[in-house]
Amino acid sequence: MTDPTHPSATPAFLNHDRPPVPDIVVPRGVQPFHLHLKPVRGRLVRLGPLAEALLGRHPGLDPAVLALMGQAMALTAALATALKFKGSFSLQAKGDGAVPMLLADCTEAGALRGYARAEPDRLAALLAAGAPSAGALLGQGYLAFTCDQGPEMDRYQGIVAIEGESLAEMTGTYFRTSEQLRSSVHLACARTEAGWRASALIIEKVAGEGGVDPQSDAEAQEDAWITAQALAGTITPAELLDDLLPGDRLLHRLFHAEGLALDRPRALSYGCRCSRARLAQVLEGFGHEDLDHMAESGAITMTCEFCNLDFRFDRAEVRGRAGRA
Repeated sequence: MTDPTHPSATPAFLNHDRPPVPDIVVPRGVQPFHLHLKPVRGRLVRLGPLAEALLGRHPGLDPAVLALMGQAMALTAALATALKFKGSFSLQAKGDGAVPMLLADCTEAGALRGYARAEPDRLAALLAAGAPSAGALLGQGYLAFTCDQGPEMDRYQGIVAIEGESLAEMTGTYFRTSEQLRSSVHLACARTEAGWRASALIIEKVAGEGGVDPQSDAEAQEDAWITAQALAGTITPAELLDDLLPGDRLLHRLFHAEGLALDRPRALSYGCRCSRARLAQVLEGFGHEDLDHMAESGAITMTCEFCNLDFRFDRAEVRGRAGRA
């Protein structure tokens, strides 16, 4: 099989081959759970070696930016797997800070990817003053959560201003203001001895109906939620990122006295969806002069922002708008 990042006899618009990227699946990447007869549900996300495969492809980014990107991917996986949809669910942060763009998305099948863009000079100034928070890295802007089910379906999007020092705080603001949903969000991402690891724990207070003890009044349900929040708040980043501590055992530590019930786990996988066909379609949208300007030594090189692979196109094979009949 030929390398799909390079020109071949197969026309670019027909070449949908997967590029040479890691083929990694984490079978129990997301562990949904609920507390029996209590108004609490949640998800625990452990990316495991998938975090290293995704973040390790961006060696040019500072560890502070990679950690933020890893948190965003774990959070997106947790949010996406709470929904029933066909397509992709994405988190996008746009701000005026040293990291003006942060993006993560996850398909209904658990294919996960992420991207971050940093301004080197502004980032260096922040790092010189100490370890910057997510709020400092992103600056002023907005956070958008989008469920895209294709052109035949309406796209759902919730947008909130970036408020808070951590990505977890920003997400809490979104839940409170856009979804009127009470939640508790805990995120962690760091480079460990085994490589990059990322994790998320989210619990939500659900309506007191269906699965909740019918004998439980509003006060009892509120007490159950407060207890669950307090227990979730005891979790540490080290626990979230520990490969030797299975997710079910971690949840048992936290909630065993509250009627923990594990639901069916969900798999996560390396999810970049780039191909020559996709990038060729982008190139065909440019005019003749723009394409000539992009070309160097008779070739145009496009880099996938998610997997950081370069795709080379012979200038002669790209017609562009000016070349169409």
